[in-house]
Amino acid sequence: MHSKQVLFTLMTAMAGVGMAADASDVHQLKSDEFDAFITDNKLVLAEFYAPWCGHCKALAPEYETAATELKDKGIKLIKVDCTEESDLCQKQGVEGYPTLKVFRGSLDGPTPYTGQRKSASIVSYMVKQSLPAVSVLTKETIESFKTSDKVVAIAYFNADDKKSNETFSSIADSLRDDYLFGAISDPAVVEAAKVKAPGVIVYRTFDEPETVYDGAFEKDAVTSFIKTTAIPLIGEVGPETYAGYMSAGIPLAYIFVEGDEQKTKFTDGLRKLAIKHKGKINFATIDAVAFGAHAQNLNLEQKWPAFAIQETVKNAKFPFEQDKELTIEEIEKFTEKFVSGEMKPSIKSEPLPEKQGPVHTIVAHNYEDIVINNDKDVLVEFYAHWCGHCKALAPKWEELGALYYNNKEFAEKVIIAKVDATLNDVPDEIQGFPTIKLFAAGKKDAPIDYSGGRNVEDFVKFLKESGTHKVDATEALAKSQEEAPAEAESAGKAAPAATEEKTEEKTAEPTAEEAAKESKHDEL
Repeated sequence: MHSKQVLFTLMTAMAGVGMAADASDVHQLKSDEFDAFITDNKLVLAEFYAPWCGHCKALAPEYETAATELKDKGIKLIKVDCTEESDLCQKQGVEGYPTLKVFRGSLDGPTPYTGQRKSASIVSYMVKQSLPAVSVLTKETIESFKTSDKVVAIAYFNADDKKSNETFSSIADSLRDDYLFGAISDPAVVEAAKVKAPGVIVYRTFDEPETVYDGAFEKDAVTSFIKTTAIPLIGEVGPETYAGYMSAGIPLAYIFVEGDEQKTKFTDGLRKLAIKHKGKINFATIDAVAFGAHAQNLNLEQKWPAFAIQETVKNAKFPFEQDKELTIEEIEKFTEKFVSGEMKPSIKSEPLPEKQGPVHTIVAHNYEDIVINNDKDVLVEFYAHWCGHCKALAPKWEELGALYYNNKEFAEKVIIAKVDATLNDVPDEIQGFPTIKLFAAGKKDAPIDYSGGRNVEDFVKFLKESGTHKVDATEALAKSQEEAPAEAESAGKAAPAATEEKTEEKTAEPTAEEAAKESKHDEL
């Protein structure tokens, strides 16, 4: 190719890039534009990012696609570069990248975006935010509404049934981020739907397209029905579905498969079993090639096909013996034994530590003794040995542990502890690393999630304010820092605000669970 042709080709390509950038439907805002844009638009999704952030780069094309799809619906997507607009990002409380927030025509009370970071999920989430919790439907609008999302719940009422209407509105308010809700009281439409009012029909784009609920119209029962029906009979575990399975509140049966042939074999073969236990156990395949490392979290070896059941509430694991051939018949026998309560869970644990230091080391076999069976406030770090952010926190955590451990009065009331949640089975469902929880004395069944800054001063303040014993180690910390100013400056210095994700960005192959733990809802 001649030099002129090369130059022309490069210029054409560069022009194309410029046109693509100019055509972006994502609004890049500066600090002096932000307030007016937010107040001038009814619904805005804002991304606060840094150009060097790997998660932000992965989100960028998905965010662009979503912006284009939402443009015609009057929903705006914006982004703010926090390396240039640091004051604005600090004002918005940005502590990690990317941070996404939903604004509703006001600068007051933005809510965190809690959906997945894929374009389809962003669109679905924001459309739900744009609608009332319950859309009032007519015979003209109901048909299109039924197919407006993957899962749509429509209530059929008698016009004068205020009680059921209020119950359904309450359910919709609590689940509006997950599903679309509609209601109709047109007698002809109710009759045509062949549902006894008050009743609910869940419309889906998978399995049976319609499932009817006509039982007692009580909040817990209807909520359980909707959440159960929203999950496919035999679905697939992955970054976008993992959190939903974990929050369903019932056991999850994993089938690790290699390739479409194995997937089809087990999906078809286990259909009757899944129908039999619908609402009691969720069945799902998992791609062993992409997420095989997740097997270790279920106490399985990476040998395929494989099967395990996880009690999601208790985080108990029941792996199928891998020295036996995995067949449909064996899975059926295994599942029935699990349902009957005859099976004991498998427990993964590191060895018990020979002695404890300022930071108590928790393993599965001493978890109850250190965390639950005492009258102390126990602050626990759930970490992963591969997590870079956990490694960065380690010296501060050791300093915190020493502060309480070396003071006899404090040590009688407070324990600072840590557990590698990837090497030990713990009853808590961990959504990201590091995760920090306070098990306050007398309130062990309701641990408090810590979401503050990661420096010693913040942890001390948190224990004082949230612990049962209200231990105030502020003066002791100040004294220790005076005695060792250089060391304290290095160990206790606050990390720069919003420099990276709060969970580890991994280079090794992640598990499906770990993929879902990226910044609490990130994808591969």
